[in-house]
Parts: sequence; structure tokens; C-alpha cells
Amino acid sequence: MTGQPAGPGNDTISYADADDLMEVRHFVAARAAALGLEAGRVDVLTLAVSELATNTVQHTSGGGHVRVWAQAAQIICDVVDSGPMRALGRRMPAADSLRGRGLAIVERLCDAVDVYAVAEGTLVRVRLNL
Repeated sequence: MTGQPAGPGNDTISYADADDLMEVRHFVAARAAALGLEAGRVDVLTLAVSELATNTVQHTSGGGHVRVWAQAAQIICDVVDSGPMRALGRRMPAADSLRGRGLAIVERLCDAVDVYAVAEGTLVRVRLNL
């Protein structure tokens, strides 16, 4: 289990496999609430990060890490993994599709979503307004 908070102010958690996802969700919810995000929005952020971290576990190797902090009246969360760049602006897959909803859901839940290439692979940044 990698899920030990680390980094400045314990704002980061690493994860390696599906067994770590519950701890990632708890970490995100606790951080977001402590930073002042209202309860309903904490659930939204937790779901968005869970979708992204689950994609990491299913589609990449080496796990990833999540960082949550507040800045300029927003809660910002980075999910970094070794996966390839992801395209934004996806259509929601048909109801009978088996896959492909994760990033589309994240885009619809969050106030802003950006994707960046980083040394580790890809960083998906989600933001929710406070």
C-alpha cells in the first residue's frame, strides 16, 4: 500500500493499485472538507478523483499520486500518472457502452478540467469553486 500522505502540508497521496482507491477517496474528501468545500461539492470532487484514479489503475502501470489544495477561491486537485495525454471535450458514451465514461463524467462534474504532459506522464487538474 502506497497510500501515505506526503508532501507539503500533507496535501498529496500516492496510490498503486485498486486496494488504494478507498484511501484516496477518504484523503480527497477529508482534504477538501478541511479546505472549506461544502459537503455536496466534496462528494463531487471525490467522485471525479475516484474516476481518474480508477483509470490510472486500469490503464497504466506504476500508480499515481493526487494532490489537493486551495487557491484563489477554488479547490484544485491534480491526478498524475504514467498514462498518455487524454483528450478533453468528449461526448458522453451511449448508455449501453461498457467503457469510456470516466473522463466525460469528470468534465461534467468539475468547474474546470485541464490536462498537461509532465515528466511522470500526464497530469489531470480539476477545479471546483468554493
